[in-house]
Amino acid sequence: MPSKSLSREAIEKARVFCRDEYQDYVIYSELAKRERNPRLREILERLAREEYEHYVFWMNIIGEDCRGNISNWKIRLIALSRRILGLTFTLKLLEMHEDEVIEEYKKYLDNLEGEERKRLEEIIEEESTHENSLISSIDEAVVRYLSFIALGLADAIVEISGVHAGFLGATKTTLVSGVAGLIVGVSAAFAMAGAAYLQAKANLAGEGKIRSPGVSAAATGLSYITSVVLLALPYFLTNHQFTAFAISIMTAVVIVSLFTFYNSVISESNFRREAVENLGILFGTAFIAYLFGDVIGAIFGLQGIL
Repeated sequence: MPSKSLSREAIEKARVFCRDEYQDYVIYSELAKRERNPRLREILERLAREEYEHYVFWMNIIGEDCRGNISNWKIRLIALSRRILGLTFTLKLLEMHEDEVIEEYKKYLDNLEGEERKRLEEIIEEESTHENSLISSIDEAVVRYLSFIALGLADAIVEISGVHAGFLGATKTTLVSGVAGLIVGVSAAFAMAGAAYLQAKANLAGEGKIRSPGVSAAATGLSYITSVVLLALPYFLTNHQFTAFAISIMTAVVIVSLFTFYNSVISESNFRREAVENLGILFGTAFIAYLFGDVIGAIFGLQGIL
């Protein structure tokens, strides 16, 4: 029993904490069962053990079990996220609410005394430092090469959207715009891949993470070409220039938003601020390129030629 009489509100809060810790324990346990990598499985098992100990603590505080049913679909979605997006992203996504939880735990300290208070202080320490340390030690390949993937995606989206916007003012033929985007994009992809190779070779231990020059080049080049193809595709599916451009820009917005969210979870940065900044660069570049293409088209009379 707790060393201090708890109010009904305090008991209800403890019950919520208890359910959350039990849910985290089940999720980490299920991920550990599915994990094939022994080192990563060990990390997941350690996280599960910690969450179970936290669950037991809160269960003792309220004096009864607090287990609730956890949706199998939720566990399957989390397992799918781990398979597609990586373990680091999945765990950091699950831990995104931890700052709020830690603050709630700190407020709850006033309700406890003696050993219970001391144990909650230890749990706060585990939640704020130990778990983050374990997750950061995973060191997945996708995280090591994230900067090169970002380089390929960002440069391709800005450059190819600019090319398409420029041709929007220079020609009414979607085929010309689409082919131009592919030519510029594929050529630039090889150039960027080469630059990434040299960058990785010059700094094999950047940020404490060993990167292969070949993999760095491949990550940059493939992400670049993938973006180029997706952005150029609408120009081969419609004969209407503005429709193709609108679809291409919407595709660019989706790619930028999704990758920005992924990166913000991995790096624990502000998604909204980064999304606004990245989309601002995208639309600003497209607008300037459109004006430039419109002027060049009018000066040389390209609208009637292309």
